[in-house]
Amino acid sequence: MRICFVSRRYFPAISGMSVYAQNLLCELVGAGHDVTMISQYRGDEFGTRVYGGGPPPPVPGVHVIGLEQIGEQEGGNFERDIETMVESIVAEHAKRPFDVLHAQYGYPTGWATLLASKRIGVPNVISIQGGDGHWVGSCCETHRVAMCEVLAHANALLIGGASFVEEVCDRLGSDPARFTIVPGAVDTARFTPGRPVEGEDPVRLLYHGRVDRRKGVLDFLDALERVWEAGLPFEATISGIGPDVEAARVRSDEIGFTSAHVAFTGYADYDTVPELYRRADVFVSPTYAEGFSNTILEAMAAGLAVVSTHSVGVSDCLRDGENGLLVQPGDVPALAKALTRVIEDADLRMRIASDGLEECRRVYSWTTVGRQIMDVYAAIATQAPDAGFSEALPYDPSCRFRAEPHLL
Repeated sequence: MRICFVSRRYFPAISGMSVYAQNLLCELVGAGHDVTMISQYRGDEFGTRVYGGGPPPPVPGVHVIGLEQIGEQEGGNFERDIETMVESIVAEHAKRPFDVLHAQYGYPTGWATLLASKRIGVPNVISIQGGDGHWVGSCCETHRVAMCEVLAHANALLIGGASFVEEVCDRLGSDPARFTIVPGAVDTARFTPGRPVEGEDPVRLLYHGRVDRRKGVLDFLDALERVWEAGLPFEATISGIGPDVEAARVRSDEIGFTSAHVAFTGYADYDTVPELYRRADVFVSPTYAEGFSNTILEAMAAGLAVVSTHSVGVSDCLRDGENGLLVQPGDVPALAKALTRVIEDADLRMRIASDGLEECRRVYSWTTVGRQIMDVYAAIATQAPDAGFSEALPYDPSCRFRAEPHLL
């Protein structure tokens, strides 16, 4: 089967979408499919600093095409970049026809793929993976209409869990029966436990991912302040880049933390990430919402105890007191209490880490998840795309993402 995979964000940008794309591409090539990836990327200094940027690197067995997000970089002109994506898909199809188009994110990539699918007569799959389900469409009328059209007219919709389906349907009025739940997955051969270090050493806490207040990084620092004031020893690492790196550094300085308390390590090349987990004891993800958290799965596979939140996308894989400790998003006192428990109680820490590792190896392998996605491709391959929608969208200049498109 010849597949066109349209990525919203791929390496060198470090994100859950990049990791998802990398692993899925590997599974598709391994299964003998002919794969082209068309990936958007930031080429400007700001986008590179916030998310990592530059053209996507080569992927073994995959024809890779990078499209710089010129429109987004110049005033949030998503429409310009959408047309570029459509033109690229159509041009590649003219060279050698595709059988299936698969896009990450409902907008802008999903909308571009829906348009291209209509023009070339090829069925499509759209993965709803994060912000597209949480807030895209609540920002303006342009994106609301686009998301509703994607959700109504895609040949297949993939999503990570039942809690995320409920949120999307409540917010945008979609039919829950339209979604196929395919959970996140992790490379359990790549992410493995390190050697346990118990005894006199302080418990090592790790935050890794996008440094963004929507991921709870500022809540993490505020909770650590309470733990510190209680006199509990710890070593915390905040790894990654994102829109709130400077805000997090400022907050850490205001509290009085030194690098011995909280170390900011910046951009982490993906090849170094497994070792990053192996040097920690506890993974902390006080996120407000996820599609399905790759970092939590990576931490579970690395044998870490996980402290997170009762949030969309997390509650589908973690259960409080069983394979993690969960608090309500934004509840800093509760987060501080959970961190205190996991620091003070070594037996609890090891038990939830062990239960998480076992479940991760059993349920969240890429072999299983890749097969589910390929089954969806096979099911729609003979279908015609749904062309019963208008390509015209209302133009709403008030959208907050036009001012800050990197947050979309």
